[in-house]
Amino acid sequence: MDTETFRLLFLVVLGLMLATQLWLASRQLHYVVAHRARVPGAFRGKVPLKAHRRAADYTAARTRFRRVDAVIGAILLLGWTVGGGLDLLDQLVRSAGFGPLATGTLFLVGTILLMGILELPGSIYETFVIEQRFGFNKTTPGLFVADLLRNALIALAFGVPLALTALWLMGRMGTYWWIYVWLLWMGFTLFMVWAYPTLIAPLFNRFRPLKAGPMRTRIQHLLKRTGFKSRGIFVVDSSRRTTHGNAYFTGFGRAKRIVFFDSLLATLRAGEVEAVLAHELGHFKRHHIAKRLAVLAVTSLAGLALLGWLLEQPWFYAALGMREPSTHAALMLFMLVTPVFTFFAQPLYARASRAHEFEADEFAAEQTSARSLVSALIKLYRDNASTLTPDPLHSAFYDSHPPAPLRVARLLRHA
Repeated sequence: MDTETFRLLFLVVLGLMLATQLWLASRQLHYVVAHRARVPGAFRGKVPLKAHRRAADYTAARTRFRRVDAVIGAILLLGWTVGGGLDLLDQLVRSAGFGPLATGTLFLVGTILLMGILELPGSIYETFVIEQRFGFNKTTPGLFVADLLRNALIALAFGVPLALTALWLMGRMGTYWWIYVWLLWMGFTLFMVWAYPTLIAPLFNRFRPLKAGPMRTRIQHLLKRTGFKSRGIFVVDSSRRTTHGNAYFTGFGRAKRIVFFDSLLATLRAGEVEAVLAHELGHFKRHHIAKRLAVLAVTSLAGLALLGWLLEQPWFYAALGMREPSTHAALMLFMLVTPVFTFFAQPLYARASRAHEFEADEFAAEQTSARSLVSALIKLYRDNASTLTPDPLHSAFYDSHPPAPLRVARLLRHA
C-alpha cells in the first residue's frame, strides 16, 4: 500500500465514522423527544411523567453534547495526524537531544497529557453544565481540580514506567517484540485489576464497611449460598461527586470487594439491594470478567502483531503526517487510528455485553426475587434519569445494557 492510498482510506473511514455517529445521535434525539410525553406502558404508575420527561431531556442534552464532541474529536484527530501535530511535537522532543528511550517516553507521555488538556473543556461542560442542570453534580471546583491532579500523578506514576518498558522491548526484542509487549500489557492489566480497589480508589473516595444489621445479614446469606468470597462489603461516599447510584464488585482473588454507592443505599430497600448485588455476582458466576479478559488478550495480541508489521511500513508514518519513522511514533499513531478502523465493530461488543446483562439478570432471578430486581431497576432508571425509550438502532449500536422495557419484560417472565 502506498502513502496516498492509506491516507485516503483513513480519511474515508474517519468520515464514515463521524457521519454514522451524527446520524445515530440524530435518531436518538428525535426518538427520545417524540416519546417524551408518555410513559411506556410497563412503567406507568411506577415512573411519574415528570421523571420520564426529565430523563428524556437529560438524554437529549447528553446526546447533543456528544454530537458536538464527536465533531471536535474528529477535527483534533486530523490535527494530530495528517495535520502534522504529532510530527511537530516529535521534532520538538527530539530537539532536546535525549536518548531514544527518553525521547520516546517523553513523546508518548507528553502527547497523552496534551490530549487530556484539550479534552478538559468538554469534561468541565459535562460536569458543571449538564450534570449540574439536572441535579446530579455534587463535585465542587476544588474537588474537580484535586481529582485532575490525582489522576495526572497516577497516570505519570504508572504510565512512565509502562511506556519506558514497552519502548525498550520494542527496540531490543527483535522481530517478535510484540509478544513481549503483549505479555507486559496483560501483566499490567491484571495488576491494575488488583491495584484499583486497594491502592487507587481509596485516593479518591472513602470506603467504610457496611454496618451490621438486617441488610448486611441478608447480603452475607446471599454470598454464602452463591459461594462468593470477598475481602469485605463496603459503602463508598459517591455522593461527594454525584447523586447517581450504582453497585459493583471489583478486583480478583482475595482482593475482591463489594461496593455500594451511598446514594444507592439511600434509595433501595434491603430486598432490592440484595437483588442488585445478585446481578453483579451473576457477572462473576457466569465468568463474564474472565471472558472479557480473554477477548482483551486475543484482540490486543492481534493488534500488536499488526503494529509489528506496520512499524516497518514507511507509508504508515507518511500517510499520517509523520516525517521520521520511530517506534514511539508508530505506537502513538496506532493508538489514535485503531478506534477509527474498529468503530464499526462496536455493535458486536455491545451485543455481547447485553447478553451478559441478561445472563446476570437470570442469575439474580434464580438467587433472589425477580420482582425485587425489577423494582430496583425502575428506581435506578428514575433516579439516574435513564431514558425508557432509546432509539432501537442507537441502542443496538452503542448500549452495553438492554433497553429498559425489554430487560424488565424478561425479568417479569422469570418472576
